[in-house]
Amino acid sequence: MNLSPNFTLKEFLVSETAQRRNINNTANSQQIANLKLLCEKVLQPIRDHYGRPMTITSGYRSPALCQAIGSSTNSQHTKGQAADFHVSGIANIEVCKWIRNNLTFDQLILEFQPNGWVHVSYSASGNRKQVLTIDRRGTQNGLVP
Repeated sequence: MNLSPNFTLKEFLVSETAQRRNINNTANSQQIANLKLLCEKVLQPIRDHYGRPMTITSGYRSPALCQAIGSSTNSQHTKGQAADFHVSGIANIEVCKWIRNNLTFDQLILEFQPNGWVHVSYSASGNRKQVLTIDRRGTQNGLVP
């Protein structure tokens, strides 16, 4: 199932942890609708801007999968509203700056640089445009490399 021209549902459901631990990581119709919005409003515009492949490292996560990896069961990943990713050949800080300056989003996090990832979420309403950096020292506001 296509969520947008360059993204499929399958790439948002794949999880090695879920496969290893036999955890059901199937999204329901509302979660799929949220993933579609995330793709249309945020991820596809990023793909179109850079014209490069993007790797989704974490998309939808069932509550059981969140528990298994030590994440919150209230994470926007469980609602199909968030994805972690990187753009091939583009520094994550540059991707974050472009998102911050050009798109509507709920939360944007530059995580564990230089070899980390970008976390972005989108909600059908009430997007906060919250920008954070997480490193081994803790969470900071803004994009601090």
